[in-house]
Amino acid sequence: MTAINHFSGKTIGYAASQNVPFASVLVPASGIIATLGALSIILGYRARLGAWLIVLFLVPVTLMMHNFWTITDPMMRQMQMAMFLKNISMLGAALMITYFGSGPFSIDAKA
Repeated sequence: MTAINHFSGKTIGYAASQNVPFASVLVPASGIIATLGALSIILGYRARLGAWLIVLFLVPVTLMMHNFWTITDPMMRQMQMAMFLKNISMLGAALMITYFGSGPFSIDAKA
C-alpha cells in the first residue's frame, strides 16, 4: 500500500530532505519496483523474481530512510528504529521467498 505514496510530491520531498540523490526519479522508480515485486508475490507469478525486486527496494530504503543511529531525538530515534526493524523483517521474508518460491497454490506451481 505504501508504494502508491512514492508518487506523491510529499514523499519525494521527504526523501530529498533525507539526502536521497535524484529523489524525483529514484522515489517513483522505487515505487514501481515495490509495486511490481509485491504484485508478483501476491499473485504467485514469478514470485522469486518479485521477491528479488522487494530485496532491491528494501536494502537502500532501509539504510537511507531509517538510519535511526544518526537521530538524536529519542522519540524519532525509536520510531525510525521500529521502521528499520520492520523493513529487516520484510527483507527476511523476501529472502525466504527467493529461496522457497511461492508455494503450491500459486500461478507458478500450476504452470
